[in-house]
Amino acid sequence: MTPTPSPRGEITGQLAVACLGAGVVTSLAVAQGQDPCTALGITLFSALAAVMVGQVL
Repeated sequence: MTPTPSPRGEITGQLAVACLGAGVVTSLAVAQGQDPCTALGITLFSALAAVMVGQVL
């Protein structure tokens, strides 16, 4: 049995949910004084990592 690639819409949905979840934590970090650019970088990295792990599992 060969794995089938995920449809593009599914990956987009996973990325949106991951960004929303990471964005909540990022908002709290920025409110406590973290640099917004650093916080945005962390958010993007964690969202991409979550989608990649989701694709593997």
